[in-house]
Amino acid sequence: MWPVRLLSLAALALAADIPEEDEVLVLKKDNFEEALQKYQHLLVEFYAPWCGHCKALAPEYAKAAAKLKEEGSEIRLAKVDATEESDLAQMFSVRGYPTIKFFKNGDKSNPKDYSAGRQHEDIMNWLKKRMGPAADTIKEADAAEKLVDSSEVVVIGFFKDMEGGDAKTFLQAAETFDEVPFGITSEGDLFKKYDVKKDGVVLFKKFDEGRNTYDGEVTKENIIEFIKSNQLPLVIEFTEQSAPKIFGGDIKTHMLLFIPKSSSSFDENLNNFKKSAESFKGKILFIYIDSEVEDNQRVLEFFGLKKEECPAIRLITLEEEMTKYKPESKDITVDNVKMFCNQFLEGKLKPHLMSQDVPEDWDKEAVKVLVGKNFEEVAFDETKDVFIEFYAPWCGHCKQLAPIWESLGEKYKDNDKIVIAKMDATANEIESVKIHSFPTLKFFPASSERTIVDFNGERTLESFVKFVESGGKDGGTIDEDLEDLDEDEEAEELESEDEEADHLKDEL
Repeated sequence: MWPVRLLSLAALALAADIPEEDEVLVLKKDNFEEALQKYQHLLVEFYAPWCGHCKALAPEYAKAAAKLKEEGSEIRLAKVDATEESDLAQMFSVRGYPTIKFFKNGDKSNPKDYSAGRQHEDIMNWLKKRMGPAADTIKEADAAEKLVDSSEVVVIGFFKDMEGGDAKTFLQAAETFDEVPFGITSEGDLFKKYDVKKDGVVLFKKFDEGRNTYDGEVTKENIIEFIKSNQLPLVIEFTEQSAPKIFGGDIKTHMLLFIPKSSSSFDENLNNFKKSAESFKGKILFIYIDSEVEDNQRVLEFFGLKKEECPAIRLITLEEEMTKYKPESKDITVDNVKMFCNQFLEGKLKPHLMSQDVPEDWDKEAVKVLVGKNFEEVAFDETKDVFIEFYAPWCGHCKQLAPIWESLGEKYKDNDKIVIAKMDATANEIESVKIHSFPTLKFFPASSERTIVDFNGERTLESFVKFVESGGKDGGTIDEDLEDLDEDEEAEELESEDEEADHLKDEL
């Protein structure tokens, strides 16, 4: 037995040397297994040093790690630079940054994906849910006060019979929320302390009205709906930390106020916005975005807004396709905002499609420049084959493609039956064409049927020529035996996904 024990001790001693930064373990391929063996409950963030979301998460992640360590928790937080540790990233199917996974009892075969918010309270609450019961049993006033004070949102079930069906239903509902701490009590003194007259559920929050009470029929669905309808503020600021709650919620219609916080009219406009929100609780999520924050500039760009145009409001639906709406009036009054929302709910609004003005020289170069206002007449010209690149100015792949696309345009510049064109899809939108990534290449063959053919082949001049001259029939799909993206291209692909999230296109 001694050799086995000595090996175990040696492994533990080696694990003890795992480096830390701000109480967060720094893992690599050569110490990952050791960390799993030493720490039975391990949350691991796979990050990229250049990723903006990872940088924003870092201080909250470190704060959670420090607080858990201070509490004497068995849970430890760790991080892996996925750009350096590509074997680990591949092993755990890391396809975007940050990717966060929870490992329990050294099992690396099926780690649980982290699914809550990015503030330290969210991280701690999610982890504690993995370790204990769905709701803490509360018997003393001090414990109740401590729980209520522990987080922005806390839910407590008040049930005289802790073994009854309603209490069990409440616990089932509690299991569905990772980021919200729950408690349950049957103590009469606590009913009295919190002025609860009969069995029910109370949601305590550090914003808006402070608390909400549910005392209707106790079903799992009713309790879940009650919590989801009340756990977010009437108006929530869009930040790196709040984004998961905004996009992860059930409400997919979002009313947006773009406004500089430094504006002298900030309080007045925000108050009008909040008063409007009261009428649409549970139907439309109201969000405000600081238009002066650098990280928010791409969000403004996505809506075709410039900083000098703010304050401004827009509405967006996040269903299978994102659809944007623009009000007729620029005045942010309670009546105007409510009218705009009601018109949307009644189906009276038409989508707002962005378009730049048609450049005077749009057709002078080999590659024609399309915008929303001239797209239809060019793309669906029944007498011409039209090949269009839909690009984003910031996209690295689009920049790499540019010289090849120019060469393609030069090849056909004197051909009156073939048009090579490009369109900035961040500034122009087309109802008949939905763009999900950049660059997107589509072929519009000469026809009265408005046919659209996707190009997914190799992005070389030879492939493009073969595709065009076959009328969009050959060379439009990539061969199975082509090699995968190299590491640099893959990193850029992940970065593009990260940037698209900043554009609110992460859900596309």
